[in-house]
Amino acid sequence: MIEVKTPGELDAMREAGLVVARTLARVRAAAVPGATTGELDELAEQTIRDAGAVPSFQGYHGFPASICASVNEQVVHGIPSRDRVLGEGDLLSVDCGAILDGWHGDSAVTIEVGEVSALDRALSEATRAAMLAGIQAVRAGARLTDISHSIETEARRVAGEHGVDYGMIAEYGGHGIGREMHMDPFLPNVGKPGRGPKLAVGMALAIEPMLTGGSSETVELEDGWTVITADGSRAAHWEHTVAITEDGPWVLTAPDENNV
Repeated sequence: MIEVKTPGELDAMREAGLVVARTLARVRAAAVPGATTGELDELAEQTIRDAGAVPSFQGYHGFPASICASVNEQVVHGIPSRDRVLGEGDLLSVDCGAILDGWHGDSAVTIEVGEVSALDRALSEATRAAMLAGIQAVRAGARLTDISHSIETEARRVAGEHGVDYGMIAEYGGHGIGREMHMDPFLPNVGKPGRGPKLAVGMALAIEPMLTGGSSETVELEDGWTVITADGSRAAHWEHTVAITEDGPWVLTAPDENNV
């Protein structure tokens, strides 16, 4: 069953979302060549706690950090480390969650460290475009996989414009969110439209496509968390928490209502 929130509860989720937005902005500014992913994790935790919130990820099923920091071929769930030094041209995906007054916010960005290649920039831009297309499909009366189809269609459209064939990650996707970070329903990033539960005002979903520059096959490392591309190609990950309102989608983790 999909949790439905009152307008006041969505306002509370917005406050959690703003904590995440501010945290990711600080992490983005600090993600420069020579910085370590461990340092970025410490910065994120301090920012979240200074806001009176708690990191969603820290301790979640044993995860040891406040952010997921996935570099280059790492798709998701990368564990930050003081030993992982960022270099010029790295592509860094940072996933961040915060709990404020019992409500969760969850968002991810892909950060260009220094000057990245044109191919990597295009990969990140395509992933973000796919996310935005998914967000536009979030509306009352739609079916869940209308979002999936919009994400997949936009990703393939942009890939065609660039003359490439991006890998579409199917086994990881979006999810319901609210009083818990991961709730029903699971939201695939690929699929035919018109399937799944009907969406209603008050629902909230995390929209999070992941694309690769090569194969869609992935491998989980021995740490039990880090997921990498099977062929070593680079990956990008973008995510926002979105609520369904009478007026359409409300991006709860955007820095402001006009900036997603």
